[in-house]
Amino acid sequence: MPFTIAIDGPAASGKGTIARALAGHFGFAHLDTGLLYRAVGAKGGDPIAAARNLSTTDLDRRDLRSAEAGQAASRVAAIPEVRAALIEFQRRFAEAEPGAVLDGRDIGTVICPEADLKLYVTASDDVRARRRALELGADEAKILLELRERDARDAARDVAPMRPAEDAVLLDTSALAIDEAVQIAIGLVRRAGG
Repeated sequence: MPFTIAIDGPAASGKGTIARALAGHFGFAHLDTGLLYRAVGAKGGDPIAAARNLSTTDLDRRDLRSAEAGQAASRVAAIPEVRAALIEFQRRFAEAEPGAVLDGRDIGTVICPEADLKLYVTASDDVRARRRALELGADEAKILLELRERDARDAARDVAPMRPAEDAVLLDTSALAIDEAVQIAIGLVRRAGG
């Protein structure tokens, strides 16, 4: 039986970094589910058709980490038919042996509600904006506005809004170095039986 770790949280909270570290540490498969939505948004055209025809090679696009792709992802993620087309892809991935780590915004609540461990990784808006601005070489004030806009849209959507699962462990990375956050997460996985 595979061990599934669901990691949710807002952009630039550290969830992707923690997810990749956990996957590497435990030898699990990793899926950044946001890339699915970024790829659909970046493909342009009809987002429902793009979601239904998405392939793993679409996840290799170099422009998927841009702020524009993030905004496009948030817009297409609000479309119920897009979400439905991508749910099965994600659930199949979660069945990878010996385990899988999926990070996104609705993994613990919708995609893998039976995950062995659910983390909700967060950080203050200012810290997240600083991190993303450094990552993208962009203006911090502009990034802060974009993050807040995206968070509001993702938390208010009717289908699978961004929120912690009831049984998720909250991990606030605002004042943590990357290695500290990863060590805490490793400890949580071990306590959960991973």
